[in-house]
Amino acid sequence: MIKTNYGKILDDKLKELQKSGEKPSLLLHACCAPCSSHTMLFLRDYFDITVYFCNPNIAPEKEYEFRKSELKRLISELRLDIDMIDEDYNPAPFYELAKGLENLPERSERCQKCIAYRLRKTAELAKKLNKDYFTTTLTISPHKDCEFINRYGGEIADELGISYLFSDFKKHDGYKHSIQLSAQYNLYRQNYCGCIYSKRVSENG
Repeated sequence: MIKTNYGKILDDKLKELQKSGEKPSLLLHACCAPCSSHTMLFLRDYFDITVYFCNPNIAPEKEYEFRKSELKRLISELRLDIDMIDEDYNPAPFYELAKGLENLPERSERCQKCIAYRLRKTAELAKKLNKDYFTTTLTISPHKDCEFINRYGGEIADELGISYLFSDFKKHDGYKHSIQLSAQYNLYRQNYCGCIYSKRVSENG
């Protein structure tokens, strides 16, 4: 089975926008500051970006608030003209969708449901705010299923009637760049995805 080259799809879209001179609005779901660093810098010349921090999977609350504050700090220190919308801490939706899936590994059905929830929330808000596109920073992570993220993003876009920005932010050394930016700005780089189940795995080696 031939894999879809989402990096090329994004490159082609950016070339199209550059040629047209348009700068559409984009609601960018952000999981954390490190993953957002390269992504925001990569997209800023092509989109009017609003960042959306919605991650009910992150636990405990102290972790959630710290990751959120790091993202706000990064936007400020990069001096980006980017607004940020953030949700209050509410892990209930995540624990509801994770019922019966607690012992599954990363990239499993639990992770897919978690990502799907966050993508849908982002798409719904983007539509409400009349944004032109929505997408997520999650495709920069080598630990995430890029194929699933893009496929589901496209499905939600078709369902809700809003454009999804297909991506693979790992391309162009995106992940490497995010690590460099994390060091440059002294960003907190968590050692687990966010949920208590991934935290247990990281603690147990």
